[in-house]
Amino acid sequence: MPDPDAPGCNCDLPGCGAPGEYRAPKSRSHLTEYWWFCLEHVRAYNAAWDFYKGMSPGEIEAQLRADTAWQRPSWPLGHLGGRIDETLLHDPLHVLNAAGFSSRKGARPHEAPSEMRAPLATLGLSWPVTMTEVKSRYKELAKRHHPDANNGDRASEERLKIINLAYAELRSRLTEPRAAAG
Repeated sequence: MPDPDAPGCNCDLPGCGAPGEYRAPKSRSHLTEYWWFCLEHVRAYNAAWDFYKGMSPGEIEAQLRADTAWQRPSWPLGHLGGRIDETLLHDPLHVLNAAGFSSRKGARPHEAPSEMRAPLATLGLSWPVTMTEVKSRYKELAKRHHPDANNGDRASEERLKIINLAYAELRSRLTEPRAAAG
């Protein structure tokens, strides 16, 4: 079917007087500039067209790689402009830490963050820990040390206060997203 945008001129092949109703790119470097051919000559042009003609194997490889990203530049994750801003990452399950990624210098992947070590010890939990495990352990300790369950014992009441503070600290660290650096 002829191109509806055809300019209404004759075929661009010298000596052909047929209407130029079919477009073909002038070259691989000018894909939006067209020759206008008749049906017979556009078929011959297309049969002989080789986009990669004259390119070295390295140039062909580079062209194929660029085509996989629609001619848009791309970089490996974390390499555009340096490093990823880890303060923007929210990792409540600490999957990144378990894999060895950490924004804290010198921190080991299987070691609890320093601000969480004391609350974890208070609840008797070890790192890494999930919020479900923290809640379960908190409920268990709250029932055990509640003053009503211990005839109003002041030591149990004080112990429950410490447990409540540890639980609040862990809950805030495990559930709230980190603030973005501004």
